[in-house]
Amino acid sequence: MIRYTRRDVIALAAGTTMLAALGAPAFAQDAAAPEVPELVLGNPDATVTLTEYASYTCPHCANFHEQVFKPLKAEYIDTGKVKFVYREVYFDRYGLWAAIMARCGGEMRYFGISGILFEKQKEWAASDDPSVVIENLKTIGRSAGMSNEQLDACFKDQAMAEAMVAKFQQNMEADGVDATPTLFINGTKHSNMSYADLKALLDAELAK
Repeated sequence: MIRYTRRDVIALAAGTTMLAALGAPAFAQDAAAPEVPELVLGNPDATVTLTEYASYTCPHCANFHEQVFKPLKAEYIDTGKVKFVYREVYFDRYGLWAAIMARCGGEMRYFGISGILFEKQKEWAASDDPSVVIENLKTIGRSAGMSNEQLDACFKDQAMAEAMVAKFQQNMEADGVDATPTLFINGTKHSNMSYADLKALLDAELAK
């Protein structure tokens, strides 16, 4: 697990500042913050809701995606048994930028892009040069069908970046989350676990 600290807030501030440097307009204090949609997969009426808090720069989250999420999606989400809610955690500006790029493709493409970000985490996030990371993310975005103009507009949207950070901090504080991945099954908090352990908990909840 990776833990979230107050130093990460400073990194996020640097992340939104960099977006401004890329040409984002200033965010007027009296302007209404844009809506940050909840990211949901599966049957909205399922009796079991599984919420995952994860970061695109967290190696444990990448392992969870590969070893747990893929069978979870096939067995529980795609079959309508479980409603899945994904909540982004921004440990650093790279994680924030990855989330901005994933959301840029719209809700229909989000989870496909999310999977690529986890699978290629060691590639796109490897550089210490922020401009290289931005370009790596744009490459993934273009492979998902987005244009350079669309990606530039998303990365320069300072208001959305600040709204995403505010939503993330609100959710983390409300749910008492300080590490990733963190899971909630019908509101009960759990730490990272194997698919076998998660399956047992979901089956028990579904049997109620």
